Amino acid sequence: MARIPIEDNFEDVINKTQRGLHITDEDLAARAEVSAVDLAAVKSGTPLLAVIRRVARHLKLGPHSLEELARKAWYPEQPNFPRGFAMFNTPFEDMTVNSYLIWDGKTKHAAAFDTGADSQAMIDTIESEGLKLRYIFITHTHDDHIADLKKLAASADAEVWANELEPVDFPGAQTFKENAHFHLGDLAIKTLTTWGHSPGMTTFYVTGLSWPLAIVADSIFSCSMGGSPTNFADQYRNNKDKILTLPKDTVIAPGHGPLTTLAQEKAHNPFFAR
Repeated sequence: MARIPIEDNFEDVINKTQRGLHITDEDLAARAEVSAVDLAAVKSGTPLLAVIRRVARHLKLGPHSLEELARKAWYPEQPNFPRGFAMFNTPFEDMTVNSYLIWDGKTKHAAAFDTGADSQAMIDTIESEGLKLRYIFITHTHDDHIADLKKLAASADAEVWANELEPVDFPGAQTFKENAHFHLGDLAIKTLTTWGHSPGMTTFYVTGLSWPLAIVADSIFSCSMGGSPTNFADQYRNNKDKILTLPKDTVIAPGHGPLTTLAQEKAHNPFFAR
C-alpha cells in the first residue's frame, strides 16, 4: 500500500481547535500578539513558524509538535501485524477513508470495522484467507465510513452492530452500550464510547493480536483529532480519558490517515504532546 498522507495539515489543526474553542480571529491575534495578516496567512497554510508557535500556546496545542507538523518533519513509524489484521484505504470524494478487518488464526472468525467507500478489497481478503465474517462493527454513521455497508453485509451472514447513541439505519442492526465485550476465538473486543465528533463515536479496543489495537475512527488521527464545533471539549476529554490511558504500545487505527501508536501520538500529536 502507498504511504497514506497524514490527515490534517497544521492549519487544519489550528482552525478546528479555534472553532471548537469559539475563539475569534481578533481575540486569538491579540492573545498571541501576532498581526491579523500573519494569523490569516497561517490559517491559510503559510508556515510562519514563529507565528505558529505563538498561536499554539494560546490554543493549548504543543508548539514543537505543531511546528513539526508544519515542517512536515515527522511521519509515524508503521506497526507490523504479521497476521490477523488488515487495513483498507478507499477514496471518498476529495479524501480517503479507512476500514479494518481482524481475525482469529485458529477459528478463522473475523470482524470488520466500517466499510469505507468500497468494501471489495475487504471481501476479497475474507475470501482469500478463508475467513468467516462474524461481525460488522460501525464506529459512527458518517457516510464515508458506512458507504458500502449494504454490499459488505450481503457478502456474509454477519451481525451488524453500532453504538446505542448512534444506531445505524440498516435492517437487523443491533446496538451495544459502553464497555460491551465481544470475542473471536482468542481475540477480545471492548467498546469505548469516545463521543464528541459524533454522538456515538466508538473506539474498539482489541487484544490478542501482535499488539493491543484501538480502532478509534475519527476520535484521533495521527497528529490531530476529530473536530466538532459543538462538542470539541467532550471529544478531547474522551480521547484523554479513554484512549490515552490505554497501554503505551497500543496501535492506533484511525478513520483517516496512517496507522500510528499511542506512544508516538503522545510525543508528536499537537493536542497531546507538550
